[in-house]
Amino acid sequence: MLGKTKYIDLKTMSEYIKKIGVENLMEKLIPYMEEDYSNWDSFAKIPRPTHHSPVGVNELMPVGNDKLFTCKYVNGHPDNPKDNLLTVVAIGLLADVQSGYPMMLTEMTLLTAIRTAANSVMAARYLARKNSKKMALIGNGCQSEFQAIAFHKMLGIDEINCYDVDEKATEKLIDNLSYLNDLKVNKCSSTKEACKGVDIITTVTADKKFAVILTKDMIEKGVHINCVGGDCPGKTELESDILFMGDVYVEFEPQSRIEGEIQHMSEDFKVTEIAEVIKTKKRIERKDDDITIFDSVGFALEDFSILRLIYDLVEDEEIGTEEVLVPTLEDPKNLYSLLK
Repeated sequence: MLGKTKYIDLKTMSEYIKKIGVENLMEKLIPYMEEDYSNWDSFAKIPRPTHHSPVGVNELMPVGNDKLFTCKYVNGHPDNPKDNLLTVVAIGLLADVQSGYPMMLTEMTLLTAIRTAANSVMAARYLARKNSKKMALIGNGCQSEFQAIAFHKMLGIDEINCYDVDEKATEKLIDNLSYLNDLKVNKCSSTKEACKGVDIITTVTADKKFAVILTKDMIEKGVHINCVGGDCPGKTELESDILFMGDVYVEFEPQSRIEGEIQHMSEDFKVTEIAEVIKTKKRIERKDDDITIFDSVGFALEDFSILRLIYDLVEDEEIGTEEVLVPTLEDPKNLYSLLK
């Protein structure tokens, strides 16, 4: 009901996700994402507005169509764990376009991790070679479990090579995945070791710098590279030569040219927006030796999809509370009446 806003706090959201299962929520989400990407041209899209500082970035991620508008506030502060703070936190808003009224306000730290992993798997279903079974997971922080679960449960990955410069992060990841009896998790001593003999390489590192996590010599024929961590200006994970080794796919090209792995490349460097693939509803035609690269910086449409899904789910199951965040007035021109 317009005038009341569905509110979902962190405790409520985490309990709900535990109840239905992370992988089940991702499975529900992917059809929403595919529907929204298939309607790509109906959305008003802009690169996300950002505020950069020497220690991190604060961002807003807005997008909308003729019915709904969403906006997420999110940050990225790689040094936060030194102060016992998360690198990424987020809050999301879903609003009605016709009236402009907010419909839902919710935590999005968990939801961002889930939609990012679901987006990675959705792209891999279209881009990676069939029957991929082994993945390297470089960067074992907050996003790593979600990526591992997504690729294991929804793409059939049954073995993961893990590496992080922080050995404790890898141990944490292995412990959190220990309940998956049919998933083999290998602790590796270097990125190069982790990338040997894999079908997919996923990079989810956090340092805000022009980093070279993957080098050309680590890339074997036929691999699909899922780059997640290079997600703001001045932050990369790949040696630039890798981008010439295969076809490069992005979410929203104007944003990716500012923030993605392709920020170093000239304007005539060819990329394909993933929406163009999803619209076909078919996997790309590729040979087993072909290399594909998904330069995923995170785009607002993915937030739109998960906010739309969550709203549908919580409406059906009466999750969260209804809060009055905007006025309801007898005379809608008399806002001052609230102060009399």
